[in-house]
Amino acid sequence: MTTAPPAIGSVAPDFVLTDQNGRPVRLRDKLAERALLVVFYPFAFSGICTGELQEIRDQFGSFQNDLVDVVAISCDPMFALRAWDDKEAYFFPLLSDFWPHGQVARSYGVFEEQGGFARRGTFLIAQDGTIAWCLVNEPGRRRDFTGFHATLSRWRTAGTPSGS
Repeated sequence: MTTAPPAIGSVAPDFVLTDQNGRPVRLRDKLAERALLVVFYPFAFSGICTGELQEIRDQFGSFQNDLVDVVAISCDPMFALRAWDDKEAYFFPLLSDFWPHGQVARSYGVFEEQGGFARRGTFLIAQDGTIAWCLVNEPGRRRDFTGFHATLSRWRTAGTPSGS
């Protein structure tokens, strides 16, 4: 049974995962620098996932900037993520939630138990560690980043990122 994703305003579950280069990445360390957009996706090398991450790569400045950093998470092993990054040249960490399999995806309520993969969960985490915006799509349904961009625009207007 999949748990519900954390609600907007709730504290985001902390995590430490290995990136495609074998380096550990911790949520709290990333939040010390700026807010974080966490993008869960089902599988490296799959069509929709590749298109979504290419969108982030190709419009990088609208996703990662002075207010927000980006990480992408799947249940793929680190070496698969490295091969995918070598092919696609992503400019952001691809984090492996491979072992314990899907533990972080479960904590965010996006792990698909029967398939063993993460659903398309997207979470904007403010620097105070709270969920500022989220969207969860089923596999096969491309995500829409419009809500993320609207939240980022509100933060720019307010002069600072916050959880509300």
